[in-house]
Amino acid sequence: MKKLLKKLYIFLILLFLYAPIIVLIVYSFNASKSRAVWQGFSLTWYQQLFTDSKILSALETTFLIALIASVVATVLGTFAAMGMMKMKKKTFETVRTITYIPVLNPDIVTGVSLMMLFAFIGIELGFVSMLLAHITFCTPYVIISVLPKLYQLDMSVYEAAQDLGAKPFYALRKTIIPQLMPGIVTGFLLSFTLSVDDFVISYFTTGGHVENLSMIVFSMARKGVNPKINAVSALLFVTVMILLLIVNKRELSSKKHAAKNKDTLLNREKQIIKYRRNEGK
Repeated sequence: MKKLLKKLYIFLILLFLYAPIIVLIVYSFNASKSRAVWQGFSLTWYQQLFTDSKILSALETTFLIALIASVVATVLGTFAAMGMMKMKKKTFETVRTITYIPVLNPDIVTGVSLMMLFAFIGIELGFVSMLLAHITFCTPYVIISVLPKLYQLDMSVYEAAQDLGAKPFYALRKTIIPQLMPGIVTGFLLSFTLSVDDFVISYFTTGGHVENLSMIVFSMARKGVNPKINAVSALLFVTVMILLLIVNKRELSSKKHAAKNKDTLLNREKQIIKYRRNEGK
């Protein structure tokens, strides 16, 4: 009975989370503009989507900014987290608290603050300012994603690689980064999703000639949601799901590969220690 209730509970949670998305995807194929009446299967809204230059331009801007911001934020956040682990305890706690502030800070405060900063230093609001804003608010999420993996880090593999003659950067790339990879990938995906989804910060940090998808959706929603937005949302959801499946598959293979490398390095380290002991005798 308990197992049945647990399964029912999980099913209801998943239904609550994904039912709106399923409805959105289904109605993106509706021949009618109405969201209440089904008038048959049609690809009309997808055809109109790929001929709407405004939406395509916004989609291109959204993905370009999300990709660049996610990559830069992932690099900055990963090395920042590694640097934080080398700090003294009090300094680390202070820096970690400061890192959480942008995450907890309301978007409107962050957006207005960045807009005033760009105006003060003379950066024209547009593509560059929006990109810098996205990098700024994405980086803390990468740090938060990577830090737990650093707590679990096995430094013996890194030390073994150095004992075998590996240079510090090579040992870092081959031993530390693979162990941090799940956190790095999580931070990247989180940054990418937040960047694609962001409206408030983008609204305050861009000029009138640059718009991302969320801004287009907002402007359309004021007149009533256009079914083309259902089509865009469906494509975005499917793309993210495919990306997650690829990443999960890659992570499983990476874990197996990392475990084999770890065993090999530790075995070689034991052989070196044994050889040195025999030499000492």
